[in-house]
This record gives sequence, structure tokens and C-alpha cells, in this order.
Amino acid sequence: MTTIRKSVEQVCRAAKEAASLIAGADASRKNAALSGMAKGLREGSEGLQAENRKDVDAAKAKGLSGALLDRLLLTDARIRQMADGIEEVIALPDPVGEVLKMWRRPNGLWVGRMRIPLGVIGIIYESRPNVTADAAALCVKSGNAVVLRGGSEAIHSNTAIARILREALGASGLPADAVSIIERTDREAIDCLLAAEEFIDLIIPRGGEGLIRSVAEKSRIPVIKHYKGVCHIYVDEDADVGQAIPICINAKVQRPGVCNAMETLLVHEKAAPEFLPLVAAALVKSGVELRGCPVTVRIVPQAKPASEEDWGAEYLDLVLAVKVVSSLEEAMEHIRRHGSLHTEAILTRDHARAMRFVREVDSSLVLVNASTRFNDGFQLGLGAEIGISTTKVHAFGPMGLEELTTTKFIAFGDGQVRT
Repeated sequence: MTTIRKSVEQVCRAAKEAASLIAGADASRKNAALSGMAKGLREGSEGLQAENRKDVDAAKAKGLSGALLDRLLLTDARIRQMADGIEEVIALPDPVGEVLKMWRRPNGLWVGRMRIPLGVIGIIYESRPNVTADAAALCVKSGNAVVLRGGSEAIHSNTAIARILREALGASGLPADAVSIIERTDREAIDCLLAAEEFIDLIIPRGGEGLIRSVAEKSRIPVIKHYKGVCHIYVDEDADVGQAIPICINAKVQRPGVCNAMETLLVHEKAAPEFLPLVAAALVKSGVELRGCPVTVRIVPQAKPASEEDWGAEYLDLVLAVKVVSSLEEAMEHIRRHGSLHTEAILTRDHARAMRFVREVDSSLVLVNASTRFNDGFQLGLGAEIGISTTKVHAFGPMGLEELTTTKFIAFGDGQVRT
């Protein structure tokens, strides 16, 4: 057994032992630990930034882009945001132990389902040190232990944050190993984590498509996947143009580099002559490059001809594919062929077509007359999220506290025996 494998197994084994203790902790004890975590981050801001500078300096020496450096950077404000995020989790109701429903059998036996933690969650992520605090807070509140493996570019930052979180757990009487971090930056450490099926119950990767595909291919443990967000808005033939234009601008322009930004705009052929010139002018004014089908290019001369690859592209940039369709059915078929099960929206005043779109389009969030940017745990009322799942087992869409639990059956009897 290699030194790396031994090191990873030791971390995972300790997390497994801590899992049963954190699972049995009541809400007040977990909240006390979380409060200590938030306080520790605020008080340790100066030290965290000193460790973060080591990562930033190393990243600059390697020539990382300005965007990646910005993701990596910790400031006073960002550390306060991490602490604020933990306090938001404290305010959320504890899902563990909730009985979802009870029903009585003919023999008088009462049967129900109760929420329980998943166990030990392994999280593999890139760049953003704030994920260390966010993921730990959600796992602790939902009664799970977590094993964190961040990117090598943030190793000093992640280790320093995890140290504060672990100290707060210990001070509250909960096991520090409920929040564990793999400090080895070797790629072999990830492979060892993905093979630790004896100790880890679920793997959640957060990062680019390449990372997630690699994790899914190698893991012996169930993986929550989110490869990419190819999100569509379909503008129906009777859409409210005055409402549709700001929705489309928001979906594409507000934050083009995120997974819930619109990447393809579908427009009904009856709406296209009026709508497309107006929305195109607003998009181009905002710096968006348009790539359109032949009908789009004819109506909007500033649009470039789209290639077949554009229809399945996740640009994560100010680029938008635009296609004119003949019907709702064609729009839904296009989404079925090119979508990524992430987020789709219909803009329409027709209730029947809206409800058909909601029923038949297969994505983790389907919206009517609203921006795709709402596919976010906080925006949907979950309080926080650990990521967005585009798989259906066991969660679909933003994963909040409830999605970090499963259910077990419980039964109450009065002497019943099976005959």
C-alpha cells in the first residue's frame, strides 16, 4: 500500500467513525458548532489571507488567468461572506429526524418515513476556497461527515479554513473528523478517495466538465454529476415581448460564466419578425455575439451563421446561439436533443402550452416567464446548496439540506406478528 493510499484511507476511516456521532447530534449542538465556525473564520481572517497569499503567488508564477486568480483570492469581504453563509445555514430547519408521513395498515401497524443523513460525503472541487466552508456547513447541519479534496492551487487556503472548522467542531463537543481534508495534492490521492467505497457513501465533484467526467469514470462510489449547463429559453408565438426581452437579457448577460446562464434562444417563427430584431439589438448592445440559424441571420444581419456544434455548446461567455422554430414541439425536440437536463424556460401567455412545456421538458428546473438564472438553491428557497445535480439518483436540481439526506422506514406496532 502506497504512502498516499495509507494517508487517504486514514482520513476516510476517521470520517466514517465520526459520521455516526454527527448523525446523532441534535440541532442545538450542530448549530453551536456552526456558530463557532463562523466566529473562527471572522477572527482568523488575517491568518487565512496570509495562507491564501501563498496560493495566489504560486498561481501567478504558473501563469493562471485573471479569472482563475479572482476565484482563488480571499479578502476580508469574502471571508465575511463565508461566515455569513454558515450563519444562514444555522437559520435553516434541521431536516434530520423529520417524519415525512405516517399511514396505518389494516393490522393496526403505523408505518412512516424518517429523514436520516447519507453518511460520509466526499467532495472534490477546484479553485474556490469558499467551497470548503460552504460544503462543511451543509454537511454538518444535515448530520453528515465530509471529506474534502480541493485543488492543488488552493491547498494552503483550504487547509487553513478546514483547520478553523475542525477546531470549532472539537470545541462544541462534536468530532473534529466530521470535517476532514485530504492535504495530499497528488492526483493519486483523488483516485484513492474514489476507491474508498468502504468509508465514503457519496461523491460530489464541483468544477469543470473534465473534472466531473474523470471522477464519474473512475469512482467506485455513487457520483452526483453535473457535466454542463446548456440552458434554453423558448419564446412562444404569443409571448409578451415587453416582458421577454429583459428576461432574455438577464439570462444571458447578468453572469454569462455560470451554469444557469442561457446558451440557446429558441423563437417561434410567428414571434421572430417582431421579437428578434428587438432582442438582438439589446443583446448586441450588451456585448453578446449572436450565432443564428439561416432564418435568424436573415432577420438579424449582425448574427453570424451557427454551426451544428453551436447547438450543444456551453459558452460560459457573451455568446448566444439563436434558432427560429416552427412550433412548441420543435422547440421541445431541440431541447431534448441538445440540452443537458439543467434549466429550460418558456415565455408565453398561453397556459396550456406553458403546462405542456413544464410536464414534457426533462430538466432539473423548468420555468415559465422567468430567467434561467433562478436555478440556484438560495433563489429557490433552499437557503443554500452544495451543487446542482443533473442526475436523478438520488437528487435532481439544486442540492440543499434535504438533498443531503435520505429516508428510512419506521413502524410502530402494538404486538402485531406476521401471519
